[in-house]
Amino acid sequence: MNLVKTHWLKKDGEEFLAYLKTLSKGEEKALWEKRIANTNLKCLAVPSVNIKSISNQIAKGNFLEFLDLWLWDNLSVTFVNANLICKISNFETFKKYLEKYANCCDNWASTDSLKFKITDKNKFEFFSLAKTYVKSNKTFVKRIGLLICLKLLKFDDFTQDILNISNSFFNEQEYYVNMMNAWLVCESFVKHRDETLNLLKKKCLNKFTQNKAISKCHDSFRVPKEDKELLKTLRI
Repeated sequence: MNLVKTHWLKKDGEEFLAYLKTLSKGEEKALWEKRIANTNLKCLAVPSVNIKSISNQIAKGNFLEFLDLWLWDNLSVTFVNANLICKISNFETFKKYLEKYANCCDNWASTDSLKFKITDKNKFEFFSLAKTYVKSNKTFVKRIGLLICLKLLKFDDFTQDILNISNSFFNEQEYYVNMMNAWLVCESFVKHRDETLNLLKKKCLNKFTQNKAISKCHDSFRVPKEDKELLKTLRI
């Protein structure tokens, strides 16, 4: 199928969905993908290498028109949408499409497939967006907000602010939010040890997040053995 188009029409979207099905790894793999992602969407188990190639081809043409078709029929097409949204250079346009995407997500795989291009030029815009998302009442919007925070840890500008965000989820009940928060705390410990250790010593995170973050640190080759032993004493 020709994926480099000047215009994407409804019939092109229908043809694209049929094309995706031809790339499926089969029913057994699709059922496995559905269990792992825990989604209500249909699953095709299209290999990630195909998803990346397809996204790159579509991006050579008018990919915003592809996004405007808002194909959301299966998990694989959400991955394509995620890849394309992250290729949008104008931040306001990116934010518009991401908001729609975030509010449609029902699974961790769709959120975690977002590969944000965060730079010195847009990092403050991303942080502002994260602060909005983490206050959402929707599980996967909050998870995307925490995912943005995780990516922002490579900058020193937001360390304490991000730890404050982690600490704001004490009453959080959603597994997929708490799990992302645990990843965030673990990554923060690797990149900003002292500040994160101070937070963990206070034991003010919810029990799941505190203990899971410590477990992830224990499993990480980037955390020294002596720190792993220290962190064991901070489990709740």
